Amino acid sequence: MSDVFCDYCGMRAVLVTGREIYPRRPDLWKKQFWRCGPCGAHVGCHPNTESPMGRLANAELRSWKVRVHSLFDPLWQGGSMTRPEAYRWLAEVLGITTAECHVGMFDVARCKLAVAILQARSAAPPGTT
Repeated sequence: MSDVFCDYCGMRAVLVTGREIYPRRPDLWKKQFWRCGPCGAHVGCHPNTESPMGRLANAELRSWKVRVHSLFDPLWQGGSMTRPEAYRWLAEVLGITTAECHVGMFDVARCKLAVAILQARSAAPPGTT
């Protein structure tokens, strides 16, 4: 695994377990995370790997990512489109490539834009989006 660096302070992140990140969540203790000691920013790893699922995120960014997922995931979980179709649609409306369209890689600004787009979509009458 290559080195993982913090987007906030530039320091090298260290690999830790969920026990360090979420001490009150035993269900996460065996999971791997990259964590920046000075900033406290962190990101989980893909299952059974040391590969980060996105960029290190501070509390604000993690909160925005949760908001994006709460609006985005129902698009594909409800069966109206597949997950890849939903990501293609979101990439198109965000004006980015599908390769760039991964919530784990979004910054706060892109999360805010995605939330606004997803909220507008959910408020639109059926068949108009």
